[in-house]
Amino acid sequence: MVKFYKRLLLVLSLTGLISGTVIYYTVDIHTFYHLNAFKSWSLLAVLVFLGLGLYFDGTRLVHLVRISGEDISLMGAVQVVFSNYFLAALTPGAAGGAVAQVLFLRRAGVPTGKATVIVVVRTILSILFLLLCLPMVLYFDPGLMPWLSENLLRAISATIILGIFSIIWLLRKNTLAYFLVLFTKRLHYTRRRRIFSVYRDVRGAILMLSSAPVSMVRVFLESAASLLSLYSVVPVLFMGMGVDPDLVRVMGRMVLLNLLLYFAPTPGGSGIAEGGFIVLFSEFLPSGTVGITAVVWRMIVEYIPFVIGLYFTVKVFGRNFLASQIK
Repeated sequence: MVKFYKRLLLVLSLTGLISGTVIYYTVDIHTFYHLNAFKSWSLLAVLVFLGLGLYFDGTRLVHLVRISGEDISLMGAVQVVFSNYFLAALTPGAAGGAVAQVLFLRRAGVPTGKATVIVVVRTILSILFLLLCLPMVLYFDPGLMPWLSENLLRAISATIILGIFSIIWLLRKNTLAYFLVLFTKRLHYTRRRRIFSVYRDVRGAILMLSSAPVSMVRVFLESAASLLSLYSVVPVLFMGMGVDPDLVRVMGRMVLLNLLLYFAPTPGGSGIAEGGFIVLFSEFLPSGTVGITAVVWRMIVEYIPFVIGLYFTVKVFGRNFLASQIK
């Protein structure tokens, strides 16, 4: 239990240090003027969008569990979602979030094998949506990567789309297993076993995706609704600052930033999220406000669910569970 509290204190200290540093290096003499003009209605609006994002995240999990032949209540699904936010923020690369989801699904009566596949499917659907959006992001925001010509952009877009469907096809046919054997034959047995374990989970997720295409379309749309609702928090905060944002460009940059955060090595993407936000959105905001906006964004979409996830985890599993998971 002591180790858990040390980890929690470390994460909170890191979060506070990053937030303080971001604010310190981005404020100027205009900051308080713009903050005084902040429209309070926008805070209520961002909570509405946060609620919508979490709701659709819960409903897509309910429908995924049903596709697998099991059942879970919406309340049970919401607990899974919040537990992901909590343990993901405490572990490098958000690895603990997947463990928490599987444990909560097991408690809801979903077998471990199916629970693992469901968690992988959730992640794949989110990343798939972001990857499919990426060509449109680059097209409507040419200033994001000005060195990309239209012809190169078309080639990148076609490669992304073709690559996604090619990988899905190869996984369904199990063709990638042959290349995986060649790639891993010189690796240590333990590492090979881990790689093939991940491969089996991913392939199981792809097979599940293709087993009920109509239902999966619904889940994919719920994934899109969840992500877009959560990303809408940012332009609403901009409007609270008195900015009339370019919604297409702002949402596009949120897609790019969150795609990068899926592969961030730090707990909960701390540091990378704030830094990326400042780089991508400083041109949209009044002077001296981008750092504070970045911190408020993280507090709303990450730290509020984190606290709720802590509550559900302790309530359901007890404090001893935390000690056993934080190693």
